Amino acid sequence: MTLSVVNVILFCLYASVCLCSSQGTINPPENVSAVLAFGDSFLDPGNNDYVTTPFKANFLPYGKDFMGGKPTGRFSNGRNIADFFAEGLRVKEYLPAYLDPSLQDNDLLTGVSFASGGSGYDPLTSTVSAAIPILDQLNLFKQYTGNLTRIVGEEAVMNIVKNSVSLVCSSTNDLVISLPARSLLIDVPTYDRMLVNLTLSFIQELYKLGARKIVVFSAPPTGCLPIERTINGGILRTCDQKQNEAAQLYNNMLKEQLPVLASSLPQSRIAFLDFYNPLINIINNPQQYGFQLVNRGCCGTGLVEVSFLCNRLSPTCPDDSKYFFWDSFHLSEIGCNIFVNQSLPSLVDSLF
Repeated sequence: MTLSVVNVILFCLYASVCLCSSQGTINPPENVSAVLAFGDSFLDPGNNDYVTTPFKANFLPYGKDFMGGKPTGRFSNGRNIADFFAEGLRVKEYLPAYLDPSLQDNDLLTGVSFASGGSGYDPLTSTVSAAIPILDQLNLFKQYTGNLTRIVGEEAVMNIVKNSVSLVCSSTNDLVISLPARSLLIDVPTYDRMLVNLTLSFIQELYKLGARKIVVFSAPPTGCLPIERTINGGILRTCDQKQNEAAQLYNNMLKEQLPVLASSLPQSRIAFLDFYNPLINIINNPQQYGFQLVNRGCCGTGLVEVSFLCNRLSPTCPDDSKYFFWDSFHLSEIGCNIFVNQSLPSLVDSLF
């Protein structure tokens, strides 16, 4: 695990992904009032721009394919996963950052993202990355509902929150950053159990604040992220199986416990979104999805570049639509789009 510790110290990585499960077209429900996002950099549209953290993405080449080629703080060449979910649920084209001072009242009415690149369920994770801790994101959510109350009144706010879909994606950084550090004192199963308990506790707190339809992302195959291949995959840059096994164990525990939690929360619909297996399928069968490279990012060499290492001096690949990863940690815009399109059918079935 020493190489992973070095990884933590050198890069303080952050992020999370999402996944794909079903195929086919869907007719999303018309009664989704808003989309709310909590977690890390795969759902962060720019909140980190407004906090003191080294991990930002508000500079080129990030955002080069966003509207007008503007880097907004999304850890992508274009839109991110939260944006495509908001669009797929027929709410709006992209999900803005709650901390963006230019937000208008209408933006608040249809949902925002509270996510922060580098965050995790484990408090140690946000301490290392200087991200907005996920419990602090709940405080921002309380502030958000207070602002909404002044706009439309308390009863309308209750209906908006009740009929919203909350996305929670927050375990990747824990497995990449905190697990290697904590493994000096506890084993992987013990850490995963702790992480599951923290996940369930967060969902309970979100429910207490009015959320009823909650999507909980599982962990991705963290050992197959390009930077993890570079650091822990040897000369051939293979996937780090120990990382993947830790992710799978967490996922299995979480999948087992979420229905138990949901049964104790009246009127809740809590969906487990498999992040691991669909991602592995794309990585193992790239040509089926139109990708040429899945083991490195488009930015720079694609081996280690992420956040401040992916910058104006970093050349980019000729065609980012052929790359599943944009940088060494995050999906490209087309990767996000494919993932969301595939995951939406089963997600809608679980929530409605």
